[in-house]
Amino acid sequence: MSAVKRAMFGWGGLLAPMALGLTLAAGTGLAQQVAAPVAPATTPSLEIGGSKPIEVDAPAGFEYHDKLQVAIARGGATATQGDMVLTADTLAAYFRKTGDGGNEVYRLLAEGNVQLKNGDRTAYGSRAIYDLDKSVAVLTGDGLRLTTPNETVTARDSLEYWREQELAVARGDAMAARPQDRIRADRLVALLARDAQDKLGLSRVDADGGVVITTKSETARGDKGTYDLDSDQALLTGNVRVTRGQNQLNGPAAAVDLKSGVSRILSRVPGNGPATTQPATPATGERVKGLFIPNRQGEGGVPQAPGQPESPKGSEKP
Repeated sequence: MSAVKRAMFGWGGLLAPMALGLTLAAGTGLAQQVAAPVAPATTPSLEIGGSKPIEVDAPAGFEYHDKLQVAIARGGATATQGDMVLTADTLAAYFRKTGDGGNEVYRLLAEGNVQLKNGDRTAYGSRAIYDLDKSVAVLTGDGLRLTTPNETVTARDSLEYWREQELAVARGDAMAARPQDRIRADRLVALLARDAQDKLGLSRVDADGGVVITTKSETARGDKGTYDLDSDQALLTGNVRVTRGQNQLNGPAAAVDLKSGVSRILSRVPGNGPATTQPATPATGERVKGLFIPNRQGEGGVPQAPGQPESPKGSEKP
């Protein structure tokens, strides 16, 4: 059979003969000595706690390992459950026993050219483990990214997608990018939501470790950050530096309006006392500092080198 396609409850049509074949192969010698009726093989149920069935398409067929309780689909396999579609070069489904003596899938392992599509968001990687109890997929390997119609989240070490919570966690040189701005950090936690047009996109990004927010006009850095994409407002805390051209503002926190391009350096982190942009005192908070470099017109930039004075009249040599 060049292509095998079975729904969750239909996998038994393929798996039962395979399990039965393994049973008969193991007991061939005994069967030759004593003729006995063969008990019907138990058909593994691929039902996940009564939830939606999984449909698997495996062009190269299945392997079922009874002792290991795993079914392996090869040749560019696809597993579909509701609006979730998981594709990979190789796909393994792991089973466990249920209380009524049946079997259920609790984990999917995907290897090679992994793509996890759920509606209009898609995650990519080289390897993925999907925990069906928690509805969480962890992708690793090369080319880690999660795409929505308007944003892209990338990572170096791992990319987690929490299906029910609509949450993505990117680790290692992580970045969330839109055409007009981006945020980069050691770790990003991105919350997805639908807008008024029912389009899914990033709603909020919490960043931790070496946070950098870049817009067309300025760059803001800090230890931690929260980026509300719905309101285009960001809050940075811890060793904050906001740079625009050659000018720089430093402070404990900064409120960045990505829509208007206006950044405010705060003398206190919000929640730790009243925030203010006024010069700080020991009673009001930390000191806010700024570095401004004037340009040739005195508006910021590289200072102009002084010109050579003209020679006085009558001093020219004949």
